[in-house]
Amino acid sequence: MRKLIRSAAVAGLIAVTGVGAYLWWAWSRPLPSMAETHVVKPGTSMRAFTHELYNKGLVPDRYSLVVLAYLRGQARHLKAGEYRFAAGMTPRELLDQVVAGRVVEYPLALIEGWTFEQVREALRAAPKLTRTLDGLSPDEIMVQLGQPGGHPEGQFYPDTYYYSAGMTDIALLQRAYQRMQSRLQREWLTRDPELPLRTPYEALILASIVEKETGRADERQMIAGVFVNRLRKGMRLQSDPTVIYGLGPSFDGNLRVRDLQRDTPYSTYTRRGLPPTPIAMPGGEALAATMHPLQTQALYFVARGDGSHHFSESLQEHNNAVIKYQLGGKQKSFSSYSVTN
Repeated sequence: MRKLIRSAAVAGLIAVTGVGAYLWWAWSRPLPSMAETHVVKPGTSMRAFTHELYNKGLVPDRYSLVVLAYLRGQARHLKAGEYRFAAGMTPRELLDQVVAGRVVEYPLALIEGWTFEQVREALRAAPKLTRTLDGLSPDEIMVQLGQPGGHPEGQFYPDTYYYSAGMTDIALLQRAYQRMQSRLQREWLTRDPELPLRTPYEALILASIVEKETGRADERQMIAGVFVNRLRKGMRLQSDPTVIYGLGPSFDGNLRVRDLQRDTPYSTYTRRGLPPTPIAMPGGEALAATMHPLQTQALYFVARGDGSHHFSESLQEHNNAVIKYQLGGKQKSFSSYSVTN
């Protein structure tokens, strides 16, 4: 009888050891590669999750991962979402990833100088973003953002944002809106005290013009300085990008003299002061340059054709620069060329 008990105990020990060894192997076994992602739906049980992994060939059986989850107290802590499991990771690491909710994230770039319509196009094209803004007007979108009566142009901070599958477009837009308001307020609090700007929103408008006028970081403060000088003197800003924005879809890429003479709320050739809203999203550098413009006597600038600008203090110097850089050295009437760019 004692021999029988001893034999049974040995057999049980061997079985337990075998099961333990198998479980250790199953928990430590590197996962095979998997091209597609795996979606954990809300309310998925640990057992159902493991069965799905088994059916995809990621785990060797339907039970070992369940045992591990219960032993760790993680069986009820799966986070819903879309996951990508790297080849070579172990079931232990896989379980840790799902419990921690480290889901797949997708990038969405909002670029400096984009208009709000370009932002909307990027949101519509984002492959895993849930679209809720289709068919809404800009005013209705601002209501959704909790900003009724606001204008969306320029109100979103350009950056690369990461989102998970199922996130809504309005949620991502809210993040970009909050980023811009935070950066704008921070820059406004440290602005030069003599700026001829009354509110952060006016600074945002001017920063959007600076953003559209140049892509060169070394020129932004100088261009901001020119516009600040013109505002102080009551001169028209005469900025081509504001005119183009005011023309809207009718602009065909060729800015003509008649376009400069056409009056719209955004024409800084026909109207003094700032346009009513921003014309694009300014980046952080444009915001900083606008709040801290270069101290200069320049009142004009003209594109050299290589991405840089020539700055002038007098109208005569500016007209000569226009002849040199834009008219190929040929004298013409200056009635249409005495402008900032």
